[in-house]
Amino acid sequence: MNATPEPRFIDVDPGPQGRRFVLHHRPAGPVRGLVVHVHAFAEEMNKSRRMVAMQSRALAAAGFVVLQADLLGCGDSDGDFGDASWARWAADVHAAVRWLQARHDGAALPLWLWGQRAGSLVATEAAAALAAEGQPCHFLFWQPAPLGRVLLQQFLRLKAASELLGGQARAVMEQLRAEIAAGRSIEVAGYELAPALCDGLERATLQPPPAPPGRMVWLETSPVETPTLAPAGATTLAAWRDAGWQVDARALRGPAFWQTTEIEDAPALVDATVAALTAPQPLPAAQEAAA
Repeated sequence: MNATPEPRFIDVDPGPQGRRFVLHHRPAGPVRGLVVHVHAFAEEMNKSRRMVAMQSRALAAAGFVVLQADLLGCGDSDGDFGDASWARWAADVHAAVRWLQARHDGAALPLWLWGQRAGSLVATEAAAALAAEGQPCHFLFWQPAPLGRVLLQQFLRLKAASELLGGQARAVMEQLRAEIAAGRSIEVAGYELAPALCDGLERATLQPPPAPPGRMVWLETSPVETPTLAPAGATTLAAWRDAGWQVDARALRGPAFWQTTEIEDAPALVDATVAALTAPQPLPAAQEAAA
């Protein structure tokens, strides 16, 4: 395995904010698939850097090409967080896929979009554009958020938390919502959010894209002795199964590393991810009958 990923910038558009920073992980042997990582939102992305790097190396060791890409205004990519919009983030993922496919035998290799938390919602948004071009894909979701509005509400509460002792939390939340509705940017926990980003996150739902169904792996972690999937995802999982997707949903014991005070590892999640993506898949019913 190429143990050291290749860091570089890729051009996603010709404008002044057109470069995105990526880490390109390549296996030493035959390639079994392509994986594009779509990172978590704001500080959750920073907390998850170590786990994402560990997982990317493990997937490369298992034969996958992995591309970690910083979206517009995030990490080392061009722009500030306040420049980001939901549509531009989805376009960044689309561009990352095409860049990776151009450097490998993209047409012959399965494509996985690996989304974490809000990144899962961005991944399904990007998948709709890929589907319109005839590009199928599979999904790997880490602790996905079924509804973007819930994530946005949780993030806005960070601003209100400082006002709890003064009894102003509700007023702060109402003011933030009013600013967004008026088309003005807001500042929360050191991050500037443009209305186009807030509106996109507010509307986002983790629904299967309009594409031929493939595989969807949904993994959650929990610190309890016997982890179970969060009830909030039950309706979403049912919708993917009803749409014909092959769903593998599991809860594993491990920390909420994307939000813990200290940087923590979840080795069981790394192992489960590799096992899920490398598991032999059953033949479709028609092929099985013919065999």
